[in-house]
Order: sequence, then structure tokens, then C-alpha cells
Amino acid sequence: MAPDGLLASISAGTAPVVVDVRTRREYDGGHVPGAIHIPFYSLLARQAEIPGSRDEPVVVYCEHGPRAGVAKLALRLAGFKDVRYLDGHMSGWKERRLPTEPSPSSP
Repeated sequence: MAPDGLLASISAGTAPVVVDVRTRREYDGGHVPGAIHIPFYSLLARQAEIPGSRDEPVVVYCEHGPRAGVAKLALRLAGFKDVRYLDGHMSGWKERRLPTEPSPSSP
């Protein structure tokens, strides 16, 4: 999914579920607004934390792509039908200077 399209859907309140599969430290340092955090290595065990049905779109991202690739495959194998990447992942989001959200526990 294109970053600008995702940002527009976030602003309009129509965003798909967005899952940040990076580490807690990376997530706490800033993430896509509204993204939930589930590290890629625990995604299958924590898939019940993804809201909505398995038919609804889910956007996954990491910093550059490899972890999101594992996450997308895992979610598809778990029965999620519409799993998408955030184009450019978090590094692309930052390059475009799109807004990020710190975790509540971040300073």
C-alpha cells in the first residue's frame, strides 16, 4: 500500500489494520499512527490480537522489508486473505517525512 494512500485512510478514519513487526525499541522510537505492535517472531502466537476478520485488509511493515516478508507469509498461512506491505516500509515513511507516533511509554 502506498504511504500517501495509507496516511489518507488514517486521516479519514478508514485505515486498514496496520501491524508494525519491528522490535519494541524500534516501535517505541516512532511508528505509523495507529499501528499495533506485534514483533514478526511472535506473530503466529499473537495473531488473535489483530482486530477484525481474516477477510479484512492488513498492512504489515518493518524497517526495510525482510521481517515484513516473513510476517506476510505467516499471516497468509494463518488464513488472513488480504495482507499487504507498506510500500517502502518504515524507512520510506520516514524519508517522505510522514507523521509518526511515539509509544505512550516513550519519552
